[in-house]
Amino acid sequence: MRSGDPQRQPAAGWLFIAPMIVILGLFLVGPIVMALWVSVSDWTGRGSPFSGNVDFVGLKHYRDMLATEGLARQDFMISLRNTFYYVLGVVPVQTVLALLLAVIVNQKFLKGRTFFRTAFYFPSVVSSVAISLVFLFLFTGTGAVNRFLGLLGISGPNWFADARGVLHLIGDGIGLWNMGSPPAFLTDTRVMNLSLWEWFSGPSVAMSAIMLQVVWTTAGTFMLMFLAALQDLPAEVDEAAMVDGANKWQRFMNVTIPHLRPTILLVITLGIIGTWQVFDQVYVMTSGAPAKTTLTPAYLSYSTAFNQLNFPRGAAMAFLLFLLIFALTQLQRWLLRDKDEVARRRAERQQRRQRRQGRTTTTAGEAAIARTTVEEAQS
Repeated sequence: MRSGDPQRQPAAGWLFIAPMIVILGLFLVGPIVMALWVSVSDWTGRGSPFSGNVDFVGLKHYRDMLATEGLARQDFMISLRNTFYYVLGVVPVQTVLALLLAVIVNQKFLKGRTFFRTAFYFPSVVSSVAISLVFLFLFTGTGAVNRFLGLLGISGPNWFADARGVLHLIGDGIGLWNMGSPPAFLTDTRVMNLSLWEWFSGPSVAMSAIMLQVVWTTAGTFMLMFLAALQDLPAEVDEAAMVDGANKWQRFMNVTIPHLRPTILLVITLGIIGTWQVFDQVYVMTSGAPAKTTLTPAYLSYSTAFNQLNFPRGAAMAFLLFLLIFALTQLQRWLLRDKDEVARRRAERQQRRQRRQGRTTTTAGEAAIARTTVEEAQS
C-alpha cells in the first residue's frame, strides 16, 4: 500500500539525490566547463581563467594542432599515429585472449578453476604503476626477457630505447625495403606534417613492450565479463545443438558467439576507450621516448599543460581526444550492430507508424461523417 502524499514523492526523490548532483556539478561538470573555456582562451595559468585579463581566442589552439604547419601539429599527429597502432594491436589481442581464458576457466572438468580465475584476474587489481616498474626491469637490455631470448639464440633489443617501427623491421626482414634508405615515394610524400614512411612505421619496439604489459593486465578484467556471459548461456540451447550433431567448434561459433555478442560489443567499446586514454604506462616507462614513438594524446596533453605550461593547448588536446574516442566508439557500435535486431526494430516502428496513420484516417472519416450528418439535419 502506498503511503504519503503522491504529490510530495517527486520532491522527496530530488531531495535524496541533491547531494550527489551537487558533488557531480562541483567536481565533474564544473571542471569540464572550465577546461572548455580554457581551450578557447589565452589563459597563462596565473590567476583565475575567468578573470578580465583572459581573452577569448576562439579555435586558435585547435587550428594549431589540425590545420597549422608547425611542431604542435607534428607532435599531435605523431601521438595519433602511435596510439592508432597501439589500439590496433591491443584491443583485438586482449579481446581474444580474454575470451579464450573465459572459455578455459568455464570448463567443468578443469580442476582448481577458482585458483586459475584468481590468477588470471590478479594482474588487473594490481597497481598499473607497480606493474609498469616490474616490466621496466624485465625488458631492459640485460633483463629477464632478453636473457630468455638469449637461451633461444636471439639477441633481444634494448626494448624501451628502441625507436624502430615493427612494420619497418618486418619489411626490411623480408626484403621489401632497406631501412637505411627507404623508398623515396614514402619519404617524400607528406600528410599532416608526417611522411608516409613515418605513418606506416607501425608501433615501435618500445611501444610493443608497453602493449604486451597492457594486454597482460587488462585481459583478466574482460575475462570476468565473458565468464559471466558464458555462465548465463542456457544449457538446453547447447544441448539442442549437440543433439543436432554439431561439434564443439560449430556449437562455439553458432551458439556461444551469438550469445556473447552484447558482451563482445561491451569489451571492444571499453577496450577502445581505455587504449585511446593510455597514460600511466607511458608516464612511468618512457615519458614519450624514444624519439616520441610512445607519445600518446593523453600524455601529450599532460606534458603540454603541466610541463610546457601551455594550458589552453593541453585542454584543446583533451577535447579533441574526447571527440575522437566518441566518433570511434559510435563507428564501432555501428559496425558490430545486430542487423537482425535493427531490422526488427525498424519493422516495429513502421507498424506503429502505419497504425497511427490508420487511426488518423479513421478519425478524419468519422469527422467527415459527423459534418455531413449535421449539415443534413440543418437542411
